[in-house]
Amino acid sequence: MKTYLILLYSLMAIGAYSQDTLPYFKIPDYPKAYTAGTVAARVVDGLGFRYYWATEGLRTEDLQYKPNEDARTCEETLQHIHAMSFNLVNATKRIPSEPSKINSQLPFEILRSETLHNLKTASDILKKSTDKDLNGFDLLFKGDNYEVKYPFWNLLNGPIADAIWHVGQVVTFRRSSGNPFNSNVSVLNGELKND
Repeated sequence: MKTYLILLYSLMAIGAYSQDTLPYFKIPDYPKAYTAGTVAARVVDGLGFRYYWATEGLRTEDLQYKPNEDARTCEETLQHIHAMSFNLVNATKRIPSEPSKINSQLPFEILRSETLHNLKTASDILKKSTDKDLNGFDLLFKGDNYEVKYPFWNLLNGPIADAIWHVGQVVTFRRSSGNPFNSNVSVLNGELKND
């Protein structure tokens, strides 16, 4: 029954995202004004752009790669980033993250799509937010016997910075497994370099 539900969920998610183009092929144009929300959104957009290209064209052998026995595989690292993308989007939606309810055991294409869409949704909310809104974007963790709350500041130096760190690991892993990051990607300009 569990296998059937996972298959059904996977097919529904593929159908939901199959009509969409994945966000962050190119970094969005920068906002016209500097606000706390637009600056935070730009950091998320930078993460989204880097994640898009770090994960573009990953092969099965790339996903299974791990540098040593004590390390995570590339796929496990992507699952961790996926969970953090829920922490981020949930904070901007003002809802708690319940780690036991986040399913990161998904096929790679769905995991990637959900992560990118979570980042885009969070960025869009941040771009429209006021300083007062940011004060309410608390990072909330909830479980059966606990509830923990952190201010937005911890979202910046916690899940966002951690996700950027792990995207760098994915780039290193894929290089080590023989499938390097696309050299035509300009992370400074947020787009592919002109040929």
